[in-house]
Amino acid sequence: MPWFRRSKENITSEGPKKDIPDGQWTKCDGCGEMVHKKQLEQNFFTCQKCGYHFRIGSKEYFEILLDEKTFKEIDTKIRSIDPLTFVDTKKYSDRLKESMRKSGLNEAVRTGTAKINGMPIVIACMDFSFIGGSMGSVVGEKIARAIDLALKKKDPLIIISSSGGARMMEAAYSLMQLAKTSAKLAQLSDAGIPYISVMTDPTTGGVTASYAMLGDVHIAEQGALIGFAGPRVIKQTIGRDLPKGFQRAEFLQEKGFVDVVLHRKELKETISKILKLLHD
Repeated sequence: MPWFRRSKENITSEGPKKDIPDGQWTKCDGCGEMVHKKQLEQNFFTCQKCGYHFRIGSKEYFEILLDEKTFKEIDTKIRSIDPLTFVDTKKYSDRLKESMRKSGLNEAVRTGTAKINGMPIVIACMDFSFIGGSMGSVVGEKIARAIDLALKKKDPLIIISSSGGARMMEAAYSLMQLAKTSAKLAQLSDAGIPYISVMTDPTTGGVTASYAMLGDVHIAEQGALIGFAGPRVIKQTIGRDLPKGFQRAEFLQEKGFVDVVLHRKELKETISKILKLLHD
């Protein structure tokens, strides 16, 4: 015998519905508050009430960080292929086409040159909307080419990470990018060119195990999940409860893995100050 019976009408039909224009409001995952999208944009896509940082893409980060009309994108025509003819619930080749159509991007990272408060930089920014920001061979190649450009121009490098890790559909081709990007960053370090790593929610897996954690300065956004394996996987593996806030930016700063944790609105000025300090 069931404990309760579902009524014919939905529970929300008992009261008047809120008059919310479609697409104009969004719910904060941090506090549940309804936030108007225009207000959200004006507050750097963060909740004014609880400070929750909504996930944003490269377009928004470039608008927040870079001087207006200074970004020049490079390597726009490089696209992933399906060397393993990988299939899970659907073909990898179909996933790529679908991600390109939905995100309007060719890959999970965009790279280029720009200026921050007048200072020339080379920048790479990942997009979680493209197959979870996963790192495949093209992501690794674009990061490597961005590092080569920073070496050639002798300009500081900034990488903004947002990733679920290595792209399983490319298997070893994806894992090779960890060594490839790490070796390139070693060359950048030997040349004495600054590299600032900015970690956003989430920065996990192979990206954390390579370029995200190899910066001269590590910056993280408030509340960002940063780690290799996810907290649920770790908890199931060791069979113990994890510390409060485990793998969040503030926890990592406390343990010395992150240099500074910032609100998104503080990113541009802080990076600018760091660049001036490193330049001097």
